[in-house]
Amino acid sequence: MSIVIDSHVHLFPPEIALHRERFFAGEPEFKLLYGPPKSRLVSVDELLETMDEEGVDRSVVFGFPWRSMEISRVCNDYIIDQVNRHPDRLLGLSCFGFDRSDEAAAEAERGLAAGLAGVGELAFYIEGFTAEVVDRFAPVIEVLRRHRRPPLMLHTNEPVGHQYPGKCDVMLRHLYRFLQLYGDVPVIFAHWGGGFPFYHLLKREMEKVTANLYYDTAASPYLYKPEVYRLAGEMTGFDRILLGTDFPLLKASRYRRELDSAGITPEQQALILGGNAARLFGLAAEPATGN
Repeated sequence: MSIVIDSHVHLFPPEIALHRERFFAGEPEFKLLYGPPKSRLVSVDELLETMDEEGVDRSVVFGFPWRSMEISRVCNDYIIDQVNRHPDRLLGLSCFGFDRSDEAAAEAERGLAAGLAGVGELAFYIEGFTAEVVDRFAPVIEVLRRHRRPPLMLHTNEPVGHQYPGKCDVMLRHLYRFLQLYGDVPVIFAHWGGGFPFYHLLKREMEKVTANLYYDTAASPYLYKPEVYRLAGEMTGFDRILLGTDFPLLKASRYRRELDSAGITPEQQALILGGNAARLFGLAAEPATGN
């Protein structure tokens, strides 16, 4: 049986999950996304139970891009601890905000040294993904280069369509410049790259610029028709697409149903469900124990 890897899962320490309102002050992005009571925060036990129920072998877990580096460290310490407790089920990414690039780089270094598998999901929910933001990434990218280029996940979203909390101004030209500057590092554009797959069809430059670019499917059932799997795969290659549920927003079974109706082959499904992530994160393509 092929491995199933969920590459996009949010996990918070119990003190934040149980008392989120204590962390709204000075954190407008966190309040924007998690102020509504229906925005769920889950424990690691609930995540592992859901993984078993949904047939997910491994999950890539991370916290939130806090403005406070102190809170970021608390959350990253929690991710490190859970990865150490469940090394056969969880991979972790280091997550933080960018109020200061030097502190961000230091936190990336600390997380990678502690055994985390990369950096992400980094997001700019209020200020947007601007040219200035691209420039501020340089110190973090240098850390990733020194650590043999583990993956970096960026929040992206479509620039058109309905509005929702966390949908920010993401200019495709800034994503392109990001890849021009830092494309030697594997990058995951979350949420289908906000439509970026279409530009793989350009005749010039894009093959080189996107050589290490991946996309995850996070929130896809809320955003796109199931045909997106087939069409994106035809434009980018099916070896670039990673299952990402955005759990606890959605469960893996919701994505499986859409994959079943997407008009793609079982082999292509297997790549999306886990084969691509296994290759990207250096894991075996078969689960240690079958689900």
